[in-house]
Amino acid sequence: MKSLIQAVVVAAALAAPVAVFAQSNQPVTRAQVRAELVQLEKAGYNPARGQDPYYPADIQAAEAKVAAENGATSGYGGVVSGSSDAARPAVSKADWNAMYNHP
Repeated sequence: MKSLIQAVVVAAALAAPVAVFAQSNQPVTRAQVRAELVQLEKAGYNPARGQDPYYPADIQAAEAKVAAENGATSGYGGVVSGSSDAARPAVSKADWNAMYNHP
């Protein structure tokens, strides 16, 4: 009985990594990856550019362009429409002064 439990534990430990790394139902071939890279390069992305300061924006723009050309409506990556308040202060200047400037 003890050896059966050990065998089940060992089998589960060996099978766990396979289930964790399963990302899709079908594997991607080398030819598919190269074809996607060629499409991205035709859309304006240059992977050979080292230390690209525009990396996230340029790859996302190229992916959006390829998706539009292929007629895709959804997928991973891509460009998100909208705006960000990352560079704006959270409060107005008047509110900031009211909070921190005491007479």
